[in-house]
Amino acid sequence: MKLLRSRSPHARGQQGFSLLEVIAAILLLAITFTALMKVAGSSMSLTQNAAEHSEAAMWARGMLDSAFVGESIKPGSNSGQFNRKFRWRLDVTPWNQAGAPPPNAPMQLYQLDLDVLWGPPGHPRSAHFRTLRLSGPNVAAGTPNALGSIP
Repeated sequence: MKLLRSRSPHARGQQGFSLLEVIAAILLLAITFTALMKVAGSSMSLTQNAAEHSEAAMWARGMLDSAFVGESIKPGSNSGQFNRKFRWRLDVTPWNQAGAPPPNAPMQLYQLDLDVLWGPPGHPRSAHFRTLRLSGPNVAAGTPNALGSIP
């Protein structure tokens, strides 16, 4: 007596994946993973860039808020360093939208241009800040200062 094995018609189609299908799936995963790593790397670079610009803005705000407080504003240029990473350059020029200021004006408006620089000196990154400051002729002599009050 012979035993008959019953084979279902679906048994032949359930033998598994071919080697070519497995290689194609691994290749697709590798390409996807590479693209995701590039996006993650770019995201980290953008985050670092934003943090550096925020720190530069905080340094600039502190400097512009405290510039020429208690002393008269002097036109010219000055530069220095905030810390080992950030350096600055401040240019002060008289400002008058209508042209030259009147000869004996008690108050003068000045434009302060501040550049905050960081990174390598050969290829620095920078942020530029500009503001106007009102000042009297001589703060030390008891005349109004940049805020219009007598010290």
